[in-house]
Amino acid sequence: MMKKNKNNIKIISTGRYVPPGTLSNYDLEKMVETSDEWIYSRTGIRSRHIANGEKTSDLAYKAACNAIEKANYDASKIDLILVATCTGDYNSPSVSCLVQALLGLKNIACFDVNAACSGFIYALSVATQMVNGSHYNSALVIGADTLSLYTDYQDRNTCVLFGDGAGAVIIENTEENKPADFYLSARGDLDLPILINSKISMEGRKIYQFATKIMVYSLDKIMKDNKLTKDDIEIIIPHQANLRIIERAANSLDINIEKFYINIDKYGNTSAASIPIAFDEYYTSVSKRSDKKVIFVGFGGGLTWGAAMLTI
Repeated sequence: MMKKNKNNIKIISTGRYVPPGTLSNYDLEKMVETSDEWIYSRTGIRSRHIANGEKTSDLAYKAACNAIEKANYDASKIDLILVATCTGDYNSPSVSCLVQALLGLKNIACFDVNAACSGFIYALSVATQMVNGSHYNSALVIGADTLSLYTDYQDRNTCVLFGDGAGAVIIENTEENKPADFYLSARGDLDLPILINSKISMEGRKIYQFATKIMVYSLDKIMKDNKLTKDDIEIIIPHQANLRIIERAANSLDINIEKFYINIDKYGNTSAASIPIAFDEYYTSVSKRSDKKVIFVGFGGGLTWGAAMLTI
């Protein structure tokens, strides 16, 4: 077996899927006491996609197919599937196992990771370590959530935030110089719950204040750990939770907001799907990808947070 280079991963392909149904701010005006101006000025969101009868596994599978088809990739090479989600179809089986079945793959490792909106960073970190080991060669990593199932559309403070979707990447170990690095952390003892039981509830103001600080800290840490300046970074892909959080993080670190990939206006907060959806949009738009440094950064319920540095 070929000796593997530690902490190297190659992005083989990316993909995304969002359900066709949309819910605009104007639609929400008819449901709760709100307005397009109020929502956009506070969140940066104009619209979001809503699943109508599609389950999380359906979204995840379609994002996976999109990634496979873009690269004309031999799906039989995939020997590991990780799905980041907090809205699985069932407690068991996992979404990853359902995706495996839909793809017609057999006898491979599959499991889900639940770190809420930070989940894709967590799952990508785990997959990276596994393909850098001796047993796995090709990992399909998906972030997928259907938060609309848990959204209270009578709560004007939360129903404006969330949408549904899925994003996927296929990674392999590589002999090329493609270093990756991750920072993950969590605090289960903080009195800042984002709860998903029958419906989503959250302490909006406290979460906003915490998220702004932790986004800055996580970005600063991953840059310092890898001795990167802001000029070394091609793009920063943040969790799409709130435009004002992203803008404050950019200002705090004196990084031009144009360095941040932002698509929250089209999708809202899609939880674990937000970073891979944005990454797919960016990745497919770039013609030359040689040795560009990309950073992911996010936070979520748990509370969890983290950042990733990839070389594409």
